[in-house]
Amino acid sequence: MTLLATVALGIVVLVGVMVAGAAIFTRRVVKRVETGMPPQGQFVEIGDVTFHVREQGEAQGPSILLIHGLGGQLQNFTYGVSGILARRFRVVSVDRPGSGYSVRTPSTAANISTQAAALAALVEKLDLGPTLVVGHSLGGAVALALAIEHPDCVDGIALVAPFTHLSDAEVPTAFRALTIATPLLRMLFAWTLAVPASIAGRRRVLDQVFGPEPVPRDFATRGGGLLGLRPSHFVAASMDLQAIPASMPGIEARYGELVIPISILFGKQDRILEPKENGEDFVTRVPGARLQLVDGGHMLPLTQPEVTARFIEEVANCLSEEAIRGVGG
Repeated sequence: MTLLATVALGIVVLVGVMVAGAAIFTRRVVKRVETGMPPQGQFVEIGDVTFHVREQGEAQGPSILLIHGLGGQLQNFTYGVSGILARRFRVVSVDRPGSGYSVRTPSTAANISTQAAALAALVEKLDLGPTLVVGHSLGGAVALALAIEHPDCVDGIALVAPFTHLSDAEVPTAFRALTIATPLLRMLFAWTLAVPASIAGRRRVLDQVFGPEPVPRDFATRGGGLLGLRPSHFVAASMDLQAIPASMPGIEARYGELVIPISILFGKQDRILEPKENGEDFVTRVPGARLQLVDGGHMLPLTQPEVTARFIEEVANCLSEEAIRGVGG
């Protein structure tokens, strides 16, 4: 064997050992995370999706459905927002299909409309009735699709730093790894390099996602941050991101059909989504939509749970007042 062949073989063996080591490390991390952070709620089967949901509050009260964003899970809301709302409302926090502890089959599409259809079926199965739907980030796009394509399920929409507009801007650095398009490479990366890379780059990523606000000290545990290290979560988020371009144009084209109350809360210093494109431009296209800007970044449900909950309560109060006027009229 020549020297060159020997070196090449040595490199292959070294890479193989490193990949195997990363895979073993990933499995250990997953086991520790799932042991330390088990599911908080119940499981509800809807077709090809098994939803993980957590219900809080008055079972007979007005209902609110909380939908998290890309790479998130329901603990983004149970961190503080859902508990405040539960004092007056029936609150359902949900892991979107494939996220958190919700599971979707490999053959289930990740596009926004498919997720909205599954959530519409969940609303019916839980007997929520027409509900106030709250969507954060990508969850905002899902909430809008739910209102457009399944209007009987939705009484009003409260959007927090929502994704409402498909632009030509580059994918934020924090989500760049999710752009792996080949399923096999995506799965391989998820089970080998994703966890070590996430741990090594966590400060830079979190600074972009949360900034300019500080990351809550207990985000990893109480806020569910560690659940994002699970390979299944990475794969689901990557599929969600890949499906956006095919989903959003059709949804955006139907914004003019929205006739229900819609309010938006946006952080002025959001580093993930542009408040003008996804907030100001949106309200000019939807009559009656309202926009509230506050100082802050993208993760308002975690950095400003009281402000976020108060915003949602105000939307819910407006819905109640309209319902009373409707009955009286």
